[in-house]
Amino acid sequence: MHLLGSGLLLLLWPEYLAFCASVGWTFKHPEMIYAWEGACVWIPCTFKNKENNELLDNFTLYHNPVFVEATKSFNGTVLYRKIGTEEAFSAEKRVNKAENNCTLSINPVYVKDSGRLGMRVTWKKDKEKKDEEEDKWMDYVHLNVSKTPLPPHLQLSTSRIEESQPVTATCLLNFACFGYDIQWHWSLEELNLTSPSSQNFTSLSTEKVFTQSQLTFRPQWTHHGKTLSCQVLHSSKVLSEAAVQLDVKHCPKLKVEVYPREAVVMKGEYVNMTCQVTSSNPEHKTISWLKNGVHMQEQQQPTLTLPKVTKEMQGTYLCQASNDVGLGKSEEVNVKVLYAPEPSTVQFHPSPAEEGKPVELICISPANPPAKNYTWFHNKEILENTEEKVWISRVRLEHAGNYSCLAENIYGRGEKGQGAELDVHYPPKEVTVVIQNSTLIQEGDTVKLLCRYQSSNPDVTTYSWSPENFWNGKSTKELWIYKIAWNTPPITCKACNQWCSESPSISLGVQYAPRDVKILQIGPSSEIHAGNQVLLRCTFSYSNPKEVHFFWKKNGSLLQEGSDLVFNSISPEDAGNYSCSINNSIGQTTSEIWKLQVLYAPRRLRVSFTPANSVMEGRKAALTCESDANPPVSHYSWFDWNNQDLQYDGQTLRLEPLQIKHSGSYWCRGSNRLGMGDSPPSTLTVYYSPETIARRAAIGIGSCLGIIILAIWGMKFQKHRKRAQSQQELQENSSSQSFFVRNKKVRRTPLSEGPHSLGCYNPVIEDSISYATLHFPETDTPRSGDAGTTEMQGPLPNSDDMVTYSVVQTRHAGDYENVVPDLSEDDGIHYSELVRFGAGERSRAREDVDYVTLKH
Repeated sequence: MHLLGSGLLLLLWPEYLAFCASVGWTFKHPEMIYAWEGACVWIPCTFKNKENNELLDNFTLYHNPVFVEATKSFNGTVLYRKIGTEEAFSAEKRVNKAENNCTLSINPVYVKDSGRLGMRVTWKKDKEKKDEEEDKWMDYVHLNVSKTPLPPHLQLSTSRIEESQPVTATCLLNFACFGYDIQWHWSLEELNLTSPSSQNFTSLSTEKVFTQSQLTFRPQWTHHGKTLSCQVLHSSKVLSEAAVQLDVKHCPKLKVEVYPREAVVMKGEYVNMTCQVTSSNPEHKTISWLKNGVHMQEQQQPTLTLPKVTKEMQGTYLCQASNDVGLGKSEEVNVKVLYAPEPSTVQFHPSPAEEGKPVELICISPANPPAKNYTWFHNKEILENTEEKVWISRVRLEHAGNYSCLAENIYGRGEKGQGAELDVHYPPKEVTVVIQNSTLIQEGDTVKLLCRYQSSNPDVTTYSWSPENFWNGKSTKELWIYKIAWNTPPITCKACNQWCSESPSISLGVQYAPRDVKILQIGPSSEIHAGNQVLLRCTFSYSNPKEVHFFWKKNGSLLQEGSDLVFNSISPEDAGNYSCSINNSIGQTTSEIWKLQVLYAPRRLRVSFTPANSVMEGRKAALTCESDANPPVSHYSWFDWNNQDLQYDGQTLRLEPLQIKHSGSYWCRGSNRLGMGDSPPSTLTVYYSPETIARRAAIGIGSCLGIIILAIWGMKFQKHRKRAQSQQELQENSSSQSFFVRNKKVRRTPLSEGPHSLGCYNPVIEDSISYATLHFPETDTPRSGDAGTTEMQGPLPNSDDMVTYSVVQTRHAGDYENVVPDLSEDDGIHYSELVRFGAGERSRAREDVDYVTLKH
């Protein structure tokens, strides 16, 4: 049937290929369907096209269709038709089709339904176009309906069946239909199946329709020649069956007939044994005998006779035979020979015995029946024990010695044998460690240790030391430790035979200098600020001997003794590198350097000038705010002589290019997270350059009004003298040697290089050049410091002969007077105005006048 289905598939294959190539449709269904009268048919079928959006809206099922060439259509019995949503049935509505595929069912089915079923499909790609030509396709299914139910096909998984090897029997029925139940029943002739296990399976796929049952079992040799059958049932009624006769290959099955039946004889009697083969497939070969599992080479006959048996003939006997499957053995026959006890021996379990552990003593005296009464001897002394075995729960050294025994049964009394020695083993006893050094051990010394014990059985063979890193790697009783460490732990040794005994641990008492010396900050727990109370403590972890002394050093210099270093109110000057040392009689240990940091707000601020505090105009100057602070200053501010914030926050203020207007006092302010500090003011002097002086002089000399200016200067000179005299009188009454020179504000230009070349603006250059020279007498009064410091002056003497008067006279270029003439005055004369700087109220400063303080 299977070959027939394959042939039909080959016949249909060209048409099927044409269909796929032309329209892209694929139908899947079985090629052949089997059934019998009164059953049903289920034809699983699926379809698919390349657009994947077509439905079988126009479908016809024919019975034995015939193609009419003239009309290009099929004629035949229509079993079912569906056009759109309308369905038409014939054959009493026995045919049904699944809604979403081409699966068909016929229930019931008759013999007359046998033949070829044709599935006709027609459709249009565009259903809106009525004149469009239809695509058509016909596919076939062969239906075979028999008068009686189909017989199943029974097949075994292997052609050679061996005893106890698993075998699977498959019973296959080429039929399956929903709504028609099939049951299976397995049986083995006259015998029961051992643990039968069957599995039923139904296939209703597009590839094949069938129902099958599988039985897995292990056949026994007794199944050989029996019939295995499977039955097909419907509603508990047997429809059909299949059977197969089992050919079970097995090894020979043997049994032994023995005389006397119990195989128990007295010494000197005989025994007869016969081997019988009850079954073998295939036939067996020669028969052989075994005694106590060993082949008896001279015995190859079915009958074995033992004349005049001795105790050596006692044992288990069996016969064996083999074939192509394997070797078969009979059951064992235990031949027993009766006799009186033989001379005894003693066995120990375990041997040798271990001290403190149990030991069992066994009296061995062969006898049949076994001896019932025993007499024990220990070093010729009789023990109070009449059993075959003597049990000692905890062996001691006194249990060692010679043991012997005597056995007796119903046939007589045996003889006492030579006996055996009980050897009691025990581990080494009283193991100790001995220090061989004669003096106290100090760190770095060489130490010799000795491992000793009192007794041992057997003798000590190896030694070991703990901790293992001190073990020199040799199994010797001596241990040498070179350059012993200060922290050497207690040491133990083990003396070993087959067991090991460990000594008590012994401390070497190594003496060493203090270890792990370090400085701890007891208070405060966080960072140290100036003014805090600070406590530093010198600690150590170990010292032997424990009597120690403490020493403190700062920056390498000895500071004090004692474990604690206290600062009641710490200052920045206390910062530095500290260390502490601890010594004992062995040596001294110094801690790591402790860097003590004291945090404080900025202090001692000062302004320094680069290159100097007196710079020629046109050059550049750098003002640096120097400070002392911890943490360092994080923000700077700069102020001029009017306390005006210069809006600059860097540490260095750079002025480039310098102008006369940059002359004056500057001070800075520094701050960190702890506070701020201000520097005292420092003065920067910017003087004219020689180029500026030369340029202004050239302009004055070139003036064509020089003579007129000289005349006017004479008139002004008189007034100037009077004014100077009045100012000098005011100065004489002043209690200070300081005074102000008030001039009209003008711009100054840089002088040529050199700190000693002082350029100035001379008013006479433009208007009858005049110079005012101020002379001061030599005095011992201290001068004021630079911009970074302030020195106090002493009081000036009040005597009249100490008064200095200014003299206004004409001078050449190089005059120190840095006065710009007030060109707005009518007389055009520049003069110095001496203002009293002591007691009394100063005159109001003019907006257009610069003041320069001159100090003696």
